Amino acid sequence: MNIFLISLLFIIPIFLLLGRTRKSSKRLPPGSLGIPVIGQSLGFLQAMRANTAEKWLQERIRKYGPVSKLTLFGKPTVFIYGQAANKFIFSCNHSVLANQQTQSIRRIMGERNLMELNVHDHKRVRDALVSFLKPESLKQYVGKMDEEIKNHLETYWQGKQQLTVLPLMKILTFNIICSLLFGLKRGTQRDKFGSCFQEMIKGTWSVPVNLPFTRYNRSLRESTRVKGMIRELIQEKRVELEQKGASPRQDLITFLLSMRDEDGKEVLTENEIVHNVILIMVAGYDTSSVVITFIIRLLANEPAVCAAVLQVAEQEEIAKNKASGELLTWEDLAKMKYTWRVAMENMRMFPPVFGGFRKALADIEYDGYIIPKGWQIFWVIPMTHIDETIFPEPSKFDPSRFENQASIPPYSFIPFGAGPRMCPGYEFARVEILITIHYLVTQFNWKPCADNSFSRDPMPVPSQGLPIKVWPRNLS
Repeated sequence: MNIFLISLLFIIPIFLLLGRTRKSSKRLPPGSLGIPVIGQSLGFLQAMRANTAEKWLQERIRKYGPVSKLTLFGKPTVFIYGQAANKFIFSCNHSVLANQQTQSIRRIMGERNLMELNVHDHKRVRDALVSFLKPESLKQYVGKMDEEIKNHLETYWQGKQQLTVLPLMKILTFNIICSLLFGLKRGTQRDKFGSCFQEMIKGTWSVPVNLPFTRYNRSLRESTRVKGMIRELIQEKRVELEQKGASPRQDLITFLLSMRDEDGKEVLTENEIVHNVILIMVAGYDTSSVVITFIIRLLANEPAVCAAVLQVAEQEEIAKNKASGELLTWEDLAKMKYTWRVAMENMRMFPPVFGGFRKALADIEYDGYIIPKGWQIFWVIPMTHIDETIFPEPSKFDPSRFENQASIPPYSFIPFGAGPRMCPGYEFARVEILITIHYLVTQFNWKPCADNSFSRDPMPVPSQGLPIKVWPRNLS
């Protein structure tokens, strides 16, 4: 009897403990964390590169539902999807959900970039960037961007019979960034900057294993070089401002250096300028070049859409009303409504950014589950874009979806984010895309030379970089 009682004294606490564990584990999302550190990272990256990431996630959704746990890039993660998930990500209280990218992105770009900041710091830095990138400010840069794009087309497109689009679009967007955001002229300094930058961004989505042979390690090394070059630029701009009376709005770095608070102190620290310059570089270089490339790919495969862009969108009329050498204006861009609808439908089907991460600052109850403090939350863009309950016949290309944007449910179309987390470079990208497409469709014809496939690494990359045959277009 004594033995039985003693056994009960041991067994009952164990059952209570197991019961409590089962009860708490039920509140965690379903799924497996997999192997520590690695988890499902390799499978996900493989799916990205094979262009099956959406299917990979749809299988998770079918198996576990719209909320599930896994391990990505070294951290326990909760994947959430849907319109409600997007709203949660882009409008959640900053004290509950923090901006936090993967360790690889954070280390490569810097911890003081906008995607890592929260509450007051996020608002301060975002307000500074928006002040430079808002439409009222961008109007004065349309002509400068126009000149950069025409120079690019004269150098790399005119007189060519065949070319590869994506590398050329990366050259174009990099040169626009250097010219408009950094005031960096063509030459050895810009070329060196470009080669280091391209190596740096290759490891932004990688397993954070810092060994000499890894992509992550190479990107970290190049990140250190890029940050050093930007610091040198900052010192040059500071001297120009203080000693030579440079215009505060001549480029982004000069503008940020000139900003002062009520006490006369600089609004941004040097680290914040460096890290956010890198963020704008990555966003403006990679995303815009990918969007333009996929529009060119679309127009090559859809002659009727190309004809509509040329005529319905008044691109032909705009071109004919311009004197030789006359630059496009902000008013010209406002007429390109159909072209922009084509661009948005293209981004719906092929968003340049696949998704991102947030960090739970406290235990969060979401959709009946607990997301533990410190875990990262993984959200993706394409899943609502291909949801047939939101966009009927999602595989069909249909720019008319965006004729009445008010009819699109909020937090469903999110290539630039949404709400208070809307990308501050939205208008900059719009201007860049519209000017480029205007000159392409009014000056050139083209057709593809490779198959229509593409992969993600982590952004979409068309087969062989999209080689095309090209010949002049005669509007007359």
